[in-house]
Amino acid sequence: MKQNKISGIRILPVMFGFFVMGFVDIIGLAINYVKQDFDSMTDTVANMLTISCYVWFLVLSVPTVMLINKVGRKNTVLLSFFLHVIALGIPVISYDFSYVLVAFAFVGIGNTLLQVALNPLVTDVVSTEKLTGTLTLGQFVKAVCSFLGPILTTWAAGMAYGWKLVFPVYALTSLVALIWLWFTPIHSTKSDTSVSLGGTLGLFKDRYITWFFVGILALVGVDVGMNATFPKLLMEKCGLPLSEAGLGNSVYFFARTLGAFVGGMLLLRYAEVKFYKYSVFVAIAGLLGMFTVDSLWGMLVFVSIFGLGYANLFAIVFSLSMKRMPDKANEVSALLIMGVSGGAVVTPVLGVASDHFGTQLAAIAVIALVWFYMVWLIKPVQRTYLSTNRR
Repeated sequence: MKQNKISGIRILPVMFGFFVMGFVDIIGLAINYVKQDFDSMTDTVANMLTISCYVWFLVLSVPTVMLINKVGRKNTVLLSFFLHVIALGIPVISYDFSYVLVAFAFVGIGNTLLQVALNPLVTDVVSTEKLTGTLTLGQFVKAVCSFLGPILTTWAAGMAYGWKLVFPVYALTSLVALIWLWFTPIHSTKSDTSVSLGGTLGLFKDRYITWFFVGILALVGVDVGMNATFPKLLMEKCGLPLSEAGLGNSVYFFARTLGAFVGGMLLLRYAEVKFYKYSVFVAIAGLLGMFTVDSLWGMLVFVSIFGLGYANLFAIVFSLSMKRMPDKANEVSALLIMGVSGGAVVTPVLGVASDHFGTQLAAIAVIALVWFYMVWLIKPVQRTYLSTNRR
């Protein structure tokens, strides 16, 4: 009983780390505000913000594993919190497009360290049987942050300092996370095993790891793309101003939050493979529905359906990958987090599509095409689940 109580205390600052991880989701809405603040900016140029942020997941994921093996998972997470504090303070000092690019680049660097190190750090405080459920609860906490982001931004937009008030608020929250984890005793695993780029990329020899990597690439690309596109879609179809359309992202994130919370509870007891299959098709229903309605309530209903379907997929794919190679958890984590760079790949394509066709529905069509990869991934998910549960 005492050991369980200690573990429960230690998991709290780790879960709060998932809240800080959610800060990166503000970039979707930030793109729209930045475009509004700087005249004559196209969707294509504004969506370049995602490259400045998400490209670091591709570049730094493997070096982060090397850092973890030297200083441990906890210290790497602490460093990521510190980088978030620095990054989110930059727009407070000076606000122009170049400084915003630099700020989101540092957010990307800090978030890369956080996502690579935090998921394996969970394994230091929970048992293997509870890993999938705990990671899903972590995504629930991240979704809470993502849900609150548009609400905070809309509130800040009405203040004297404007929407940019979110930056000092997030910086202060990152500082709280840094101090809390610093004073929490966690035995963080280190490794004497040499890690190299070639060795980590060598995991691609396992075709299932490759398929799951592409799955993460698609999931994050779709998520960031939806964050950037949905407010503009509401402005286009429903005639809303940005201050109101931005709240549409809160509806999306609320659905994800609800889905992750319910999924986290159920995944502690039931197999993740069925969740995956049903979730993928629920999300498709939401995407297709956006093409059929023009009313505000209809759009909000269908984006909520998509959010419910999306909610548990990242955690399921991530968990199955680590269960497939439990002795290489750090390397697998790094490889999959490289897939978070999908935010830098898909979103610029959406900007080009919407500029070319003159409608945000073109961007939604691209998102739907990418999503069909997740349908194809159903069979690999089923086979991996069966093989890992025979061990």
